[in-house]
Amino acid sequence: MKRLLIILLLLIIIALSGCAGSEEPLTVENGDTVHVNYIGSQDDGTIFDTSLEDVAVQNNVHNPNRNYSPLSFVVGSGQMIKGFDDAVVGMTVGENKTVTIPHMDAYGDVRQEYIVTYTMEDFHSANITPVLGEKIFSQGQEGTIVDVSQDEIVVDFNHHLAGEDLTFFIEIVSVEKA
Repeated sequence: MKRLLIILLLLIIIALSGCAGSEEPLTVENGDTVHVNYIGSQDDGTIFDTSLEDVAVQNNVHNPNRNYSPLSFVVGSGQMIKGFDDAVVGMTVGENKTVTIPHMDAYGDVRQEYIVTYTMEDFHSANITPVLGEKIFSQGQEGTIVDVSQDEIVVDFNHHLAGEDLTFFIEIVSVEKA
C-alpha cells in the first residue's frame, strides 16, 4: 500500500512538473488562423508597416488611429500576399524569423497599364486641383499623382510597393487550428 502511494505521488509530481505529457508546439498549416507580430521593410531598410506600436513610433510610421496588435488571418485564404502566407507555414507558436519576399510573391511588377494620363480638364471638371504626390480615387482604385504638367496629370494606380522585394520579421503569437 505504501509503495502504491509513493508511485502515485511520483506520477502526480511528474505530471505537475510538465515532464510528462507536454504538448508539441502548434505548427502552422494552411487553413489555420494565426496571430502574428510583424515588421515590414523595403530593400533600403525603410520600415513601411508593423503591428508593434513602439517600432512604428521609432520609425515615423505611427498612426494614432490604428490599433496596434497582432495581425490575424487565415493561412492560405488569400488574405495576405503569397510570400507572407508561405512564410508562416511550418512555423510554431513563439517562433520568429526574418524572410525576404520577392516582389512577384508580394505586390508584383509595376504595370504600365496602371499608369494613367488624364487631361487637366478631367481634373477641373471633377473640381480637383492636382497636387504632385496626392492620393486620388477613381473607379474604386487608389492612385498617386506622379506628374503634373500644364495640360496633363499622370496617376499611378500600382500598389506603392509594386516592384519591390520586401523583408518581414514575423513572430507567431498564437495559432487556432482549422
